[in-house]
Amino acid sequence: MSEDEKTLTPPTTKTGQVPESSITSASPSKDKSDKADKTWHSYISEDLPRTVQQSTDSALRSARSFHHSSSTHFRTLRDFMPQLGSQYRTYEDAFFLKIKDELTKVRENPAVTGGIAVAVGLLLFRGPRRFLFRHTLGRFQSEEAQFIRAEKNVKELNLSVDLMKKESGKLLERAALAEKEMKHGQIDLMNAGVQIQTLARSVHKAETKATDLMDLLRELPGREALKLRAEVASVASHLREQRIAMEKKIMKISDSGLPV
Repeated sequence: MSEDEKTLTPPTTKTGQVPESSITSASPSKDKSDKADKTWHSYISEDLPRTVQQSTDSALRSARSFHHSSSTHFRTLRDFMPQLGSQYRTYEDAFFLKIKDELTKVRENPAVTGGIAVAVGLLLFRGPRRFLFRHTLGRFQSEEAQFIRAEKNVKELNLSVDLMKKESGKLLERAALAEKEMKHGQIDLMNAGVQIQTLARSVHKAETKATDLMDLLRELPGREALKLRAEVASVASHLREQRIAMEKKIMKISDSGLPV
């Protein structure tokens, strides 16, 4: 027999009966086990279904409440839309009626309208606006406030002047550099014009010699003379084209105001 069986088996007397003290000591543990089983079965059979049912009912009530509130808001908005449209049309009619009345007044009183337009136009200019401010609201300012305002304006003016000085200095430097480059360019252009003019004269002299040589070759008979005359004529034509191009360039330089 194992130790557990020894522990659980109650002692017996010689007659084979279980003593009353042993029955009494084993009874409390059995009662506790029975109570635990009853409690668990009670929770499974009663409490758990009740909890599930309560949770389900709560969720259904929340869903019904949300649906009811949404439907209520939608119906309220739907009922309010015609009223909103009616109010919009009323304000629109009043707005256009007001514009129509003002246009009628303007057409009936052109002098008053012209005066108002002139006054508004003057207020748009900085000079008249500052004049009116100094002679109206400016009189209510204290001397200290006016001095502070004037000092602030002086600081802003000095800052603007400094910025303009820096910018003007940069622009003057760039202008001086451009002027220097322009002078160098003018000198280079004048020198190029003089050289082109000298070369044009040389080309003209060569062209004249080619023409004289062509006249001489016309007097000579034979194919060789004819061949040389054609070659000289081609050279003379090329020299004439070069001379015309150089003369056009000289005229262009002269038109720019540079002496050539």
